[in-house]
Amino acid sequence: MWIPSRDRTNLAQVQSMGSRMMSESRPGLDDGRLVRSLRLAVFAFAIAAPMLALAAPASAQSLRQGVSAFQRQDYARASRIFIPLAERGNAAAQTYLGFLFETGRGVPQNYTEAAMWYRRAAEQGDSRAQYSLGLLYDRGFGVPQNIVEASKWLNLSTAAAPPPAREARARIRDAVTTKMTRGEIAQARLRALEWAPSREH
Repeated sequence: MWIPSRDRTNLAQVQSMGSRMMSESRPGLDDGRLVRSLRLAVFAFAIAAPMLALAAPASAQSLRQGVSAFQRQDYARASRIFIPLAERGNAAAQTYLGFLFETGRGVPQNYTEAAMWYRRAAEQGDSRAQYSLGLLYDRGFGVPQNIVEASKWLNLSTAAAPPPAREARARIRDAVTTKMTRGEIAQARLRALEWAPSREH
């Protein structure tokens, strides 16, 4: 797929930032910094031109502006750009908006809103949203705690992740799996196998 040079430059910068975040992570799932670093790295690696190329031209331009504001840490502006796109069903904007609500950047922190936006994007097949929704289910933030749903979404996310993020997601998924019974693991795998993406209109 052809990617405009400005998008290649942005993607390279973001991937470099993600690599730095990953290298600064500390081992051990009990350390909340690891999870936060992995989450930021997943987002950094996933800001990609292919997603922009699939969007309608006007939406792609708006999404680029939102991503640019996000990268500059102008989260309030990013949220204002992402909200109308997310409401129109743009999965990338929904994922970013979920992250902003989850972390309280540019908007008041609200786990219920974060889960709602992540779910809308996850149902469309956005692997970053699937990953984030899985973590919310694991912790019971914004949704009732449900280890089977957590594992389902983490399985889907890991399977669809680009290579740089796949290993990090697999570690988190495997850590969640250690808390499950065999029956719960089987149920989560079945739910993941039966899942199919849907598109918003």
